Amino acid sequence: MKKKKLRFGEGFRVVRGNRASQAAEMVLAPGDSEGGSDNRHRGAGNLIFIERREKHQVKNTGRGLLRTLNFYVPPAYKMNGDPLPRGRK
Repeated sequence: MKKKKLRFGEGFRVVRGNRASQAAEMVLAPGDSEGGSDNRHRGAGNLIFIERREKHQVKNTGRGLLRTLNFYVPPAYKMNGDPLPRGRK
């Protein structure tokens, strides 16, 4: 079992991964968003399951930092945060 302490520092950071999956943390300042404006997630303490190719947006409409823990199966990003090339269908 591998253990990793999460920092939830500014921005997006891949924290752990293998060939099958990965986890990343993301912190958005008030007013910041990630993704397209055609889909929003409201509320706090929610689990949001986003299917492959499903358009989505996460926007911080609050006054404090928004911290998210994201899981990708299969992995979607390189360890430096750059997107991986799209896989085959």
